[in-house]
Amino acid sequence: MLNWSGILIGLTSFIVIGVFHPVVIKCEYYFSDRVWPVFLAGGLAFCAASLFVERPLLSSVLGVVGFSLLWSIRELKQQTRRVEKGWFPRNPKRAPKG
Repeated sequence: MLNWSGILIGLTSFIVIGVFHPVVIKCEYYFSDRVWPVFLAGGLAFCAASLFVERPLLSSVLGVVGFSLLWSIRELKQQTRRVEKGWFPRNPKRAPKG
């Protein structure tokens, strides 16, 4: 019998990363990188939840989402730098930093 767990976890990782990329861009545009505590709380919650789920596949997916949220904190800071360099549009309704 084939074990599809690795493929499903890989596919989930691919989808989650693909979803979080535009989420980070939109969050920086509308809220700035000051929204990082939301990503921290979500990441810690998903990682903690993964510890208590007995089903390995679901536990893995929760862990992938949790660490993707934590990684998004870094990406928010990087996105702010990309906006400052002019690589992405700045929200005209927000005052520029510094």
